[in-house]
Amino acid sequence: MPFRSLVRACGAYLPQRVMTNDELAARLDTSNDWIVQRTGIRQRHIAADGETTSDLATVAAERALASIGMTGADLDLIVLATATPDHTFPATAAKVQARLGMRRGAAFDVQAVCTGFIYALSVADNAIRTGQAKRALVIGAETFSRILDWNDRGTCVLFGDGAGALVLEAVPDEGGSAARGVLSTHLHSDGTGYELLYVDGGPSTSGVAGHVRMEGHEIFRHAVQRLAEVVDEALTANRLKADAVDWLVPHQANRRIIDAMGKRLGLPPEKVVITIDRHANTSAASVPLALAEASADGRIRAGQLVLMEAMGGGLTWGAALVRW
Repeated sequence: MPFRSLVRACGAYLPQRVMTNDELAARLDTSNDWIVQRTGIRQRHIAADGETTSDLATVAAERALASIGMTGADLDLIVLATATPDHTFPATAAKVQARLGMRRGAAFDVQAVCTGFIYALSVADNAIRTGQAKRALVIGAETFSRILDWNDRGTCVLFGDGAGALVLEAVPDEGGSAARGVLSTHLHSDGTGYELLYVDGGPSTSGVAGHVRMEGHEIFRHAVQRLAEVVDEALTANRLKADAVDWLVPHQANRRIIDAMGKRLGLPPEKVVITIDRHANTSAASVPLALAEASADGRIRAGQLVLMEAMGGGLTWGAALVRW
């Protein structure tokens, strides 16, 4: 019997420390108005000293599991998307696996930067579809504050820390886009854009993590084009029109990009989930954080069609359609 992945629960965690634009403006040549006008960001959460990516991921995972009465012992698979792992190896997912008490199955990381959660969701969904897993935990978690150059106003104002998680469970595939569950995922990359967004360090180059470097204008141009293409791809694959989408849950990188995608789909602003003003860009964590918020407050309801999309360094980009 074929299976599909039903979203059973969401969980989220944001560090307690909040850094406002005014706090950044006190030590950088910038201002709250400058940041808000160009990005839509007003604040971001920053991990405490000693608070790691695995710490954030574990709390988000525990909250998701607890909301449906599950524990780590119920899981077959953990796929954790992050560009800021605790260590070069082992995988941060393995640490989360141990903390959750999961003693079977598999746990590993994927790295596609801001598109990481879409990639992780695709991997977990395919494992469920092929019968390799019955219950999977998909996590996006980042401590981007650890790889920022706090003297570079072009990058340090953009990012924040956080984690979000989804629990997927195998259900019989009833077929068609009306059935609840993950309908499809769509992944892309183009390595010729490698140097448009990267960290200037790493184990095989400098031996240290380095800092985020970005060509902002080029990233913006590529994002508008690539995200439009992959959204069309997802809708076409499911024989759906844009007006069938109930919610757009985009990667929270730039408010202007988010608004452009909403307009392209013909969605009113109230049907686009926005967290960038409070969370900033949390990379792989941004989509699951937004999902968790909109699910918890009742905006996203069972049976609704949710479209997720993201673009990140690599360049990578992707989309997922889910019937909630």
